Amino acid sequence: MTSTPLLLLPGLLCDDAVWADMRDRLTAPTLPTPDYGMADSIGAMADVALQGAPERFIAVGHSMGGRVALEIQRRAPQRVAGLALLDTGFRGRAAGEPGERERDNRHALLARARQEGMRAMGATWLQGMVPPERLDDEALVGAILAMIERKDPDTFAAQIDALLARPDATGQLAGIACPTLLLCGRQDAWSPLERHEEMAGLIPGSRLEIIEEAGHMSPMERPAAVARALDDWRNHA
Repeated sequence: MTSTPLLLLPGLLCDDAVWADMRDRLTAPTLPTPDYGMADSIGAMADVALQGAPERFIAVGHSMGGRVALEIQRRAPQRVAGLALLDTGFRGRAAGEPGERERDNRHALLARARQEGMRAMGATWLQGMVPPERLDDEALVGAILAMIERKDPDTFAAQIDALLARPDATGQLAGIACPTLLLCGRQDAWSPLERHEEMAGLIPGSRLEIIEEAGHMSPMERPAAVARALDDWRNHA
């Protein structure tokens, strides 16, 4: 897979900035980062990404982008040479009270974005996205907030709809035949390590890499470590 390009799929309210520092450190060729536009389902986001992708690529998805990568693999497995899932998940929204709580929490963030602006919402949301000790890192926090501010509440609403209706990929994992990397920040409170360990147990032959001193935004928090992990996996898959 050493010459196969990487299709870097961003997460919720993210754009190419989530990959920028990591991309500079990769030895692998990379493709332009897809813009999901107003796509309001994981399937529609997968279609957008597939339309701009070459016949063969490695799908690398972060957070919501990991779910898009899984959907791409489900729809076009013959085009996916490898799969890297970073700080992400695979289950659908929980039934009952937990699922209702998730919906209410996401809609509360959306209401704040509409009332106070995307940056104000991002400042609240950020509290669980990076470890507490990195909240004083002005460069990191500023880059994340600027990225969020480039989106608008209507885009946020569409992506929330996509996540609330996300497909459950549990039954898909055992059938994934391509080389697969699972990567997680040790301190990821949003998509915790235990979830990636569970995925590693379900995907045959998959590899799990832990990024130390990183939370949910590991590609921005520790770009060099993430790039090394991706390159090493690619070169030895």
